[in-house]
Amino acid sequence: MIPGQHPVPLGGLPGRVTVYEVGPRDGLQNEPVAIPAAVKVELVRRLAAAGLGAIEATSFVRPEWVPQLADADEVIAALPPGLRAEVTVLVPNVRGLERALAAGIGRVAVFASATESFAARNLNRTVDESLAMFAPVVARATGAGLTVRGYLSMCFGDPWEGPVPVSSVVSVAGRLLEMGCSELSLGDTIGVATPGQVVEVLDALVGAGVGIGQVAVHFHDTYGQALANTLAALQRGVTTVDASAGGLGGCPYARSATGNLATEDLVWQLHGLGIETGIDLDALVATSTWLAGHLGRPSPSRVVRALAGTADDHEEEGTS
Repeated sequence: MIPGQHPVPLGGLPGRVTVYEVGPRDGLQNEPVAIPAAVKVELVRRLAAAGLGAIEATSFVRPEWVPQLADADEVIAALPPGLRAEVTVLVPNVRGLERALAAGIGRVAVFASATESFAARNLNRTVDESLAMFAPVVARATGAGLTVRGYLSMCFGDPWEGPVPVSSVVSVAGRLLEMGCSELSLGDTIGVATPGQVVEVLDALVGAGVGIGQVAVHFHDTYGQALANTLAALQRGVTTVDASAGGLGGCPYARSATGNLATEDLVWQLHGLGIETGIDLDALVATSTWLAGHLGRPSPSRVVRALAGTADDHEEEGTS
């Protein structure tokens, strides 16, 4: 029998949380296995059917930069028009935005860095140069009626620079919001943050005039801190949390990195706290189990392993 939950709320937490699903983009771009476009399309469809209303579907980046997403145009074209208008696509520059506009995308994202080292390695630019590149992208996107999410990576630690000054995070975050981003996703790119750091950064942003409703969090689980960090963020009023179905993805900058926070692990915690998400956890687990078959490996998500394994045991018992 699959175990259920007895939700017990904690005080000071939001009643509803938006789970922002990054698996089809941030997850699959780090997978060594090439996934056919048809499987990616089906993944997005299944995630939407499971109740995920915020899905990042792919990236309109040059194929030689991210070969795993070279089929981005094909994937987006295969989505139903309604879903195509709802998903988000990462755009690195004006050319990427042009592709998004031509495809009928309604939401885009840009990707900045809080540190010079990562900006140089990921964008081949300084922080200032990268923001200058994004400014016309955001302006044109918002002018066309699109919403723009701003990712800010390396908010808590950088593999080359070490601890990241909170002032650097606040500075770049403010500039992204000033140029027109409606939401800011704070990334713990190498998974080194702990709850005290999360609270420190969030409090500094609020102190600088950033509305907590504009802030999302994006944690990697390299050191097993992602759920603890999420709880700390929720206690500070954050209501949007990024996660990746089945724990897809990894971090190339930290030894033994285990990738993004698994959506199923996050949803289990949220539902256990009595927080509404609109997500069908069983359908989500089934989706990640299905995808694991295409990836040729089991899901690293603890909840997927627990629920899928229990379901298999139950089926075997019923047929014996």
